Amino acid sequence: MQRKIRLTPVRLLVLGYLAVILIGTLLLIIPFSSKITGSASFMDALFTTVSASCVTGLVVQDTATHWSTFGQVVILFLIQIGGIGFMTVVYTVLMLGGKKIGLKERTFMQEAVSAPNLSGMGKLTLTILVGTLLFETLGAIVLSFRFVPDHGWGEGIWMAVFTSVSAFCNAGFDLMGDKSGKFSSLTAYAGDPVVCLTVPFLIIIGGLGFFVWKDLKDNRFRFRKYELHTKLVLIMTAILVVVPTLLIFFGEDWSKWSDDPVWYKSLFSSFFTAVTPRTAGFNVLPLAGAASVRSITVLLTVILMFIGGSSGSTAGGIKTNTLAVLFLSVFSLVRGKRSVECFGRRLDESNVKNAAQFVTIFLALIVAGSILLCLFEANSALWPDAPETIGITPTEAVFEVVSALATVGLTTGITPYLTLPSQIVLCVLMFLGRAGCMTVMLSWKTPSAPAAELPLEKVRIG
Repeated sequence: MQRKIRLTPVRLLVLGYLAVILIGTLLLIIPFSSKITGSASFMDALFTTVSASCVTGLVVQDTATHWSTFGQVVILFLIQIGGIGFMTVVYTVLMLGGKKIGLKERTFMQEAVSAPNLSGMGKLTLTILVGTLLFETLGAIVLSFRFVPDHGWGEGIWMAVFTSVSAFCNAGFDLMGDKSGKFSSLTAYAGDPVVCLTVPFLIIIGGLGFFVWKDLKDNRFRFRKYELHTKLVLIMTAILVVVPTLLIFFGEDWSKWSDDPVWYKSLFSSFFTAVTPRTAGFNVLPLAGAASVRSITVLLTVILMFIGGSSGSTAGGIKTNTLAVLFLSVFSLVRGKRSVECFGRRLDESNVKNAAQFVTIFLALIVAGSILLCLFEANSALWPDAPETIGITPTEAVFEVVSALATVGLTTGITPYLTLPSQIVLCVLMFLGRAGCMTVMLSWKTPSAPAAELPLEKVRIG
């Protein structure tokens, strides 16, 4: 007798994202979704949908020049759904429809946002929606003061709204292609204080996480009353913003982009470049070409992409709190402590175990993805105008894979020229990065009877 497949919260989450990707792909295939004659190719539509719904930002077609206004609206909705989460949208629709929210729905929502318990799901959902609307609106208003004078009222406001939503959701999609060149991102606004401050702050706020918002709202500026999760997130975020900003500021050759570089404009660009890899995908400094950034900036970008934002946020990566738990476990080992301690609290041993497992899976996917990209591109000319260029470098492969898996969207310029197999690899990595590597793995797990414990034996480590 065939066993009935049980729809667990984890499976619903995975199926939900797959459904959003399917619908988005079908909408972008419609002829009037693109500016080109006829309809977009299936792969272009699929790749764009996966990138938008997984809030990544990698694109094979420039958003402004290839997709029509309708197509851009579809992409914006996909970004919004991916940013606040599929289950948050479902939960909101159920509440607005007057449906009583039962234990099943609360369990699904808890799994989707990694909530510690089932209580307060309604309040949390309201906080997510109100906070998202508030910050995106404020961001759009500020950005409109810069974009409207440059591009007119209608287009300027649309660009401000699109950029604000994309930044807050850590997506990295932009509409600058028909203004400053295809795939140019925000390079035309390098050093601009309005853009270089507003966009990073939206990225940071979106990357802090919904639980941090709630904690900050409840306890204001009383740091001692914050949950340990909030304390770790705020400290790690501050470190990962300040230190890379200074390293980029002092490590870059600013004369490349200006004959008379002004220090404060260079500082604004450094701040932007330090924030956006976690994990938005915008850039104001070129990452490819003869005038690209120095190797120190590329290395820092890969590291920051790998780390990402915080749990329960719009960001990807291994998460700041995961990194903090691993550092704390090493620090406790050095101090000879039997347990991991921080701010007068002892961490659950399962936290350390889960953090180590997650980072291991993440690293394994990066290695596998990089090998596959190098393999698929080994005999392919990347640029049609430069047939002598064969394959991709290991740096380009790792950069692209980390960007996809951490749902960042930054690229060294190779994304539009990758072969079909490589694009499929990136799609899978983007999906795993947004839905969660361990979440997807657990969705295949079937309940089984507890097995008897096997004999214990130690292996040598280190």
